[in-house]
Amino acid sequence: MTTSFGSATSTVIPNDPKIRMQSFTGLKSLHSIALARNHRVFPLPFSTPSVITAVSTPVKPETSTTEPKRSKVEIFKEQSNFIRYPLNEEILTDTPNINEAATQLIKFHGSYQQYNRDERGTRSYSFMLRTKNPGGKVPNQLYLTMDDLADQFGIGTLRLTTRQTFQLHGVLKKNLKTVMSTIIKNMGSTLGACGDLNRNVLAPAAPLMTKEYLFAQETADNIAALLTPQSGFYYDVWVDGERFMTSEPPEVVKARNDNSHKTNFPDSPEPIYGTQFLPRKFKIAVTVPTDNSVDILTNDIGVVVVSDDNGEPQGFNIYVGGGMGRTHRMEATFPRLGEPLGYVPKEDILYAIKAIVATQRDHGRRDDRRYSRMKYLISSWGIEKFKTVVEQYYGKKFGPFRELPEWEFKSYLGWHEQGDGALFCGLHVDNGRVGGKMKKTLREVIEKYNLNVRITPNQNIILCDIRSAWRRPITTVLAQAGLLVRCLLLAIIAYSFLNL
Repeated sequence: MTTSFGSATSTVIPNDPKIRMQSFTGLKSLHSIALARNHRVFPLPFSTPSVITAVSTPVKPETSTTEPKRSKVEIFKEQSNFIRYPLNEEILTDTPNINEAATQLIKFHGSYQQYNRDERGTRSYSFMLRTKNPGGKVPNQLYLTMDDLADQFGIGTLRLTTRQTFQLHGVLKKNLKTVMSTIIKNMGSTLGACGDLNRNVLAPAAPLMTKEYLFAQETADNIAALLTPQSGFYYDVWVDGERFMTSEPPEVVKARNDNSHKTNFPDSPEPIYGTQFLPRKFKIAVTVPTDNSVDILTNDIGVVVVSDDNGEPQGFNIYVGGGMGRTHRMEATFPRLGEPLGYVPKEDILYAIKAIVATQRDHGRRDDRRYSRMKYLISSWGIEKFKTVVEQYYGKKFGPFRELPEWEFKSYLGWHEQGDGALFCGLHVDNGRVGGKMKKTLREVIEKYNLNVRITPNQNIILCDIRSAWRRPITTVLAQAGLLVRCLLLAIIAYSFLNL
């Protein structure tokens, strides 16, 4: 199965002598340059924002009466009544597929329309659904629900993603509403798992009960809540307007509603996103020092907990501008690692995140989606100019970046202590595909012992909250299915590789 993105439209890069080409030194980190090839990018005009527009960044001066060029997707978003129309009508028709506009809009609801490109003749359409699980946390009830839905409405397998979520493939259009509403009513959501907005927020999957790990997970939850769409389109389409949202921490509500520095659209159903949402997808990860299980520098925003000598969290280092995607045979597109932006105290993290998102929202390119990620904005402006604009939305200066220890990759495979008397067990999943004997065995263990689950950024799975007395019988069941042997071998290989 492959994804169909509708009819593609090509964009001609303007041959304007006023547009200066800026070279990019490649993929780089704090201390080294990983790519030697120079890339060419198109700079974005810099101006101090006075009015939030959230439309395409114009190439010509702002005094021009010419309407800025926008991609087709931008028009779909503007005319959608906050991501409702025409999707709300298309899902009710008898056709097996939805039209081009609805195909773009359903991504915001956490789904992609797909078809098998190897087929000849009439296309067989289906849909992929992706959940949103900040930090990879999956309650017991939701796991069992997803397991059932895969058999009843999917292709019989669950897929774990590198952003710590489930993907459910093969859902027919006629079953979409049933599947979506079932996920919502069982402690899950697919809202914002795809589309031009903040995606699932990563955090270390290990359920360690240290102050730093707990604080990282809490921060990931709060950032996810802050950037969740507010206009209700998701619930209107899939559960007829019934709301299943849980109560939010007061600090999240306060940060979202704050418009002291013109980050918001006043009186809008979407105070942060507006009608246009973001230029492209946006990815955030939170972690603790040394733990790079989330691949922190590949995200639009990387957030690292900074603690005092007693292990008490004090604030955060922030990286910006990561992203590994590029367009094939387009030399002006490139992968890029995030670079340091600065330090903020812990009580300011939501305001800092919101300021960065607002900067990308108002200045990211909306004319050509190939260049719409925040990494291109930062590469074009430079980090200092980017920081200047972000600080205007933030209302403060960023502190100096705090020194961090070297990063380590942590897989968390095998048995470990959580720190509260319970255990967790990390299991390797080939390519993130849970099916066959593995699916049956995991269901048996998770259901029998009422275990919660976490998904790792390496597409593996962690069984959480295991009592010491359960270790032997669970080990026996997992070993009989070949799951623990595989984990042991992979752990040995990984250890040997890292110590070469």
